[in-house]
Amino acid sequence: MDKKNIDWGNLGFGYMPTEWRYVANYTDGKWDAGGLTDQSTITITECAGVLQYAQTCFEGLKAYTTEDGRIVCFRPDLNAARMADSCRQLKMPVFPEEKFLEAVIETVRANKEWVPPFGSGATLYIRPYMFGSSAVIGVKPADEYQFRVFVTPVGPYFKGGVKPLTLRISDLDRAAPRGTGHIKAGLNYAMSLYNIVDAHEQGYDENVYVDSATRTHIEETGGANIIFITRDGKLVTPKSDTILPSITRRSLLQVAKDYLGMEVEEREVRLDELDQFTECGLCGTAAVISPVGTIVDHGREINYAGFGPTIQKLYDTLTGIQMGRIEAPAGWIQVIE
Repeated sequence: MDKKNIDWGNLGFGYMPTEWRYVANYTDGKWDAGGLTDQSTITITECAGVLQYAQTCFEGLKAYTTEDGRIVCFRPDLNAARMADSCRQLKMPVFPEEKFLEAVIETVRANKEWVPPFGSGATLYIRPYMFGSSAVIGVKPADEYQFRVFVTPVGPYFKGGVKPLTLRISDLDRAAPRGTGHIKAGLNYAMSLYNIVDAHEQGYDENVYVDSATRTHIEETGGANIIFITRDGKLVTPKSDTILPSITRRSLLQVAKDYLGMEVEEREVRLDELDQFTECGLCGTAAVISPVGTIVDHGREINYAGFGPTIQKLYDTLTGIQMGRIEAPAGWIQVIE
């Protein structure tokens, strides 16, 4: 299979249009058959539900070339299930989970020459998303929707190597109890833009959000779940109904327990116990694990080991599974060809 003539080793983490994307439309109470298109431009009414009331949700996953040359996706069934949950919460029609998987596979297969080669450090990012497309002027759900999948080759999230991140405890809230923090809705990310720009201007890489009810417990950052390592080598991650259920985090918990023999714990993590941990990382699709060097809590600095030995082992094991160097648990790897 011929690959595109791209300098794979110098790709940034940005959008590069490919030839094919998948489109399905929901009208008259049902989804059409859906299929591939070469049209990257979307035409909708100025009064579309997505434009007026932000009725949209999305997913993010990747396709890889493994060491033995296969093209695979990592746990796309969980992305399908999470999008279904997001749709239910936003009163959008659920795109059938089996059709979601078919759409992802079909889109990657149609663009297989865009999947970066093994060892390049690059991957094919996959973005499924859905939005209300019909006119809505009163506050209510749209009647018509569009589901789409596009792919784009991306380089490593951290160009030039991973450097430990510096985070700050945010004064603003990410999500309210019984709100939408647990789903992947576009509106959650829109409300975080002011705060992330401000964090960057103040010299921080990200914001750490605490629970909005009591402001005493750690939840997550604007774009990733957070994990901690205790002095005795236990993996701890915050538990809350307002945290987005990261597929990477869930996978790391299983890797820690089943592959590395670690004790794992999902529980409330108090703000005042941050200095009891030795390592800290942010986990998500883009970078797998991003090491944290410092969390600043209004002048109080808590320092961690960055890419410490345990975070490194977790990263190496999970990426080894994704790239085919380590045998994966049943059902984790979806082979495209």
